[in-house]
Amino acid sequence: MIRAFEIEHGIKVLHGWGMTEMSPVGSVCSLNAARDRLPVEERHRIKQKQGHAIWGVEFKIVDEAGRRLPHDGRSAGVLFVRGPWIVSAYFRNQEASERALDAEGWFSTGDVATIDPAGTMEIADRAKDIIRSGGESISSITLENAAVGHPGLAEAAVIAAAHPKWGERPLLVAVRRPGAVVEAAEIIEFLRPQVAKWWLPDAVEFVDELPHTATGKVQKSVLRERFRDYRLPTA
Repeated sequence: MIRAFEIEHGIKVLHGWGMTEMSPVGSVCSLNAARDRLPVEERHRIKQKQGHAIWGVEFKIVDEAGRRLPHDGRSAGVLFVRGPWIVSAYFRNQEASERALDAEGWFSTGDVATIDPAGTMEIADRAKDIIRSGGESISSITLENAAVGHPGLAEAAVIAAAHPKWGERPLLVAVRRPGAVVEAAEIIEFLRPQVAKWWLPDAVEFVDELPHTATGKVQKSVLRERFRDYRLPTA
């Protein structure tokens, strides 16, 4: 989308990110003078990230034990934010407030992210959607974005399926485009050069449609329930 706007239409794109609890914008992906001189594909790759915190907002990423992780562009952890207009409590809901904020008042976004040395933040996935395979993390968003690049797919969602050896493995649930003739093996081969071998889905299931919320988000909780007892061919 960025490429189409900027190259085909000459419209400059700034990627903003936030959520209701941040009132609502927390970061923007603009390029400094040095990055603006990079090759166009590299500029577009950076602009796909969620960007640097706007004035007044702070970011930190932490591991499962709550320890801060370095801003090296590689370490991925749960993203916390704070600032004067960031939520400090949920109205008349002490339990939700205690779950969402740490002892220092940082708000947990529920996203897993990296932050590079320049301060540019990139979300890898929702914490609840990360697939834990053999102790390693697989991003469902990355797999979904790669899968819908196939011309035969209209939509795709990746959920975790139980595996006796690895704990969880990715299951790709996909919707074919009208009239498209595409099978699971073709999708796997399409993904092979784009992701690590151990990230490849263990199975692809085709459905007529994916469940959505009123705002258009895929309801992965519904998919998890539907495929709760699914047995992977590798299991």
